[in-house]
Amino acid sequence: MKNRILAVDDEEDIVELVRYNLEREGYETLSAFSGKEALEIISKKRPDLIVLDLMLPDLDGLEITRRLKRDEELKDIPIVMLTAKGEEADVVVGLELGADDYIVKPFSPRILVARVRSVLRRRESGTLADIRSESIRIHDIEIHMGRHQVYLAGDPIDLTFSEFEILAFLSRRPGWVFTRSQIVDAIRGDNYPVTERSVDVQVVGLRRKLGVQGDYIETVRGVGYRFKEL
Repeated sequence: MKNRILAVDDEEDIVELVRYNLEREGYETLSAFSGKEALEIISKKRPDLIVLDLMLPDLDGLEITRRLKRDEELKDIPIVMLTAKGEEADVVVGLELGADDYIVKPFSPRILVARVRSVLRRRESGTLADIRSESIRIHDIEIHMGRHQVYLAGDPIDLTFSEFEILAFLSRRPGWVFTRSQIVDAIRGDNYPVTERSVDVQVVGLRRKLGVQGDYIETVRGVGYRFKEL
């Protein structure tokens, strides 16, 4: 069965370029030219992935992402953001809201297809499917992968998407040291366009929310981070 992909952009030539290249690779495609039209199609057609422009005439791509990630039935649909806004701050905002990848215009159709294929593969393979069934308990921290929830001494805490992914990644292999680049690649896929500095920002926020338990996330100078062993 073909994966169904929704392309959302207010520029018809961009939508046509995305549609042509994805269909040539065997994907089924849907098209939307505004945020409201995209939400309507998503609720009716349930695409397997969304290629989403940020700058739309009504609801922008960030607001669409916010709404989808708050919807229990739609929050697991992967999102690849396609935009002319390439500044690091915009990239980080997109990731924090839950985007799975981020491609800056002008883009190579081959890169777009490769990124789409990679996100779908991660979603359908063990990197997303099997791992999502895990529950991790370490120290006083309990991590429910499928529900995307973390409990600290039995009390729920509110983490951003990236904070959750970093905590889950480090806690699976306590004692192992990971570079910032490895952390980015593990939670987002290879060649993700985010600087390694953004990992430091997420770790600071994560430690703060974990309180005294945040001390278990150790900085290894000149290398990266590790989760302290039991």
